[in-house]
Amino acid sequence: MTSSSALPGPPASSLDLDGRTALVTGAAGGIGRACALRLAAAGAKVRAVDRDAAGLAALAEESGPYAGTLEAHVLDLTDLDAAEQAAAGTDVLVNNAGIQLVRPIEEFPPEVFHTVLTVMLEAPFRLIRGALPHMYGQGWGRIVNISSVHGLRASAYKSAYVAAKHGLEGLSKTAALEGAPHGVTSNCVNPGYVRTPLVEKQLADQAQAHGVPEERVLSEVLLQDSAVKRLIEPEEVAEAVAYLCGPHASFVTGTSLVLDGGWTAH
Repeated sequence: MTSSSALPGPPASSLDLDGRTALVTGAAGGIGRACALRLAAAGAKVRAVDRDAAGLAALAEESGPYAGTLEAHVLDLTDLDAAEQAAAGTDVLVNNAGIQLVRPIEEFPPEVFHTVLTVMLEAPFRLIRGALPHMYGQGWGRIVNISSVHGLRASAYKSAYVAAKHGLEGLSKTAALEGAPHGVTSNCVNPGYVRTPLVEKQLADQAQAHGVPEERVLSEVLLQDSAVKRLIEPEEVAEAVAYLCGPHASFVTGTSLVLDGGWTAH
């Protein structure tokens, strides 16, 4: 497998979220875990939300000096009322949770399509809806939606995921327009393939299905359209999230911060 490039040392960002409360969905692993730790490092009180209780417990154990600022909340985002209630009182909302199924449209189970749209589009709407009254009341808020290059481009066999991410882009822009008079920004972060358990599983499954090494699946399938031939690390995505929450991004809203290694440059 292609090795990742060395990541820089501790961030030099002046991000200070002391006194702020952040909610991160899908926080038990991957991008969500990295975002939860990054925001906690900036001083935020982080509500780490996921349906994976074991993963949340592991996050709490690994949080080290941020343990006192990380609160684990087991939540299934298909419970939309509970999702909206969980977002009340938050200053920073990171909509990250996602699921994936790769199938041709004619073979795609309708119930799975419904679940993907519920978790990845309707739940973010409800979370934003729950967070906005507090954000508007104080005149400050940051909404960061973890979209994808698939929010800007389509790939075959990912109808539900692509539809959800494209919808999330529109929701984020609408929230930006409505939130601007209230000091609330809303943006998307659009990574290419990230080194997460979900992507690692795709590599293993496709390698087994086609009888080829994972290295070939990575270079010839996943990274075919990327100019930079490696997976992006979750910590790199978390730094983009941190930037959008920081003092130098108050004029950045309604846009998509693309971290795709040149995929969309084609």
